[in-house]
Amino acid sequence: MSRVHDALRRAEQGGVAPAEEPPLKTVGRSPEFLPVSGPQANLPPVRLNIHAGMLGDAQPVVYEPAQQSHLLDLNKSHETPAEEFRTLRTRLNHLQTLQPLHTVVVTSPSPAEGKTFTAVNLAVAQSHLAETSVLLADFDLRRPMIHKLLQIERAPGLSDFLTGKCNFSQALRRVEGMNLYFLPAGSPVKNPLELLNMRQTKVLFEELPHVFHWAIFDTPPMLFSADANLLSTMADGTILVVKIGSTTFDSVTRAMQSLCENNVLGIVANGARASELYSKYTYYYSKME
Repeated sequence: MSRVHDALRRAEQGGVAPAEEPPLKTVGRSPEFLPVSGPQANLPPVRLNIHAGMLGDAQPVVYEPAQQSHLLDLNKSHETPAEEFRTLRTRLNHLQTLQPLHTVVVTSPSPAEGKTFTAVNLAVAQSHLAETSVLLADFDLRRPMIHKLLQIERAPGLSDFLTGKCNFSQALRRVEGMNLYFLPAGSPVKNPLELLNMRQTKVLFEELPHVFHWAIFDTPPMLFSADANLLSTMADGTILVVKIGSTTFDSVTRAMQSLCENNVLGIVANGARASELYSKYTYYYSKME
């Protein structure tokens, strides 16, 4: 982790960390949320029966991001932000060849660091690959934002499905012309952590890889609730998003300690200066033109 710490110190000082492969972590489980005893221990197993046949029944929606959302423009696929997310996609696809990796939690230490921006754009980038079905799910039940960015109804969605108010296909949206599916947060709930601690949530994480090649989850910030920590114990991997010039080294350290480095795939540095990014591609594309 020393290389990651050095990169974060440079990011906190306003510099841009050099690109490098994220360190691999041993897949583990944090003991904090393991139901080793209690009333749920003797309950019969839960089956959600999610299968690929349900995808055809999902409500179709058009990909029309809100203005100023900074989401990828499908008509300008060679712009620098798209290249950066394709690079992230390539690294994750490589990791997938080395270990079981289908469900990924995207979180950040604090609010306004770019976790939702990263989750959505990564899902869009993954969906550009042929025959790759991708699920983008909004597990930030406290302050869901993805439905606003995509200009799609919030409900029915995840909370409605987990509470039995609708089936999975009714909660799901299918983005037309893409291999992308969206599961919005759903109706507001009083206690999101209790809902996410239900056995149905764990089973959902187990069944989704049978239907989707990738399932990417946007979650609340690490230091403001226990939701992301809980969900990271269920997912195959976790990506931590930090913002250059904003996220403090102390915040990152506390977030990593909270995760116990559980399934951490790497750290995404958001907020690099445009001039530093464009310099990587100017020569290549000028030659292509």
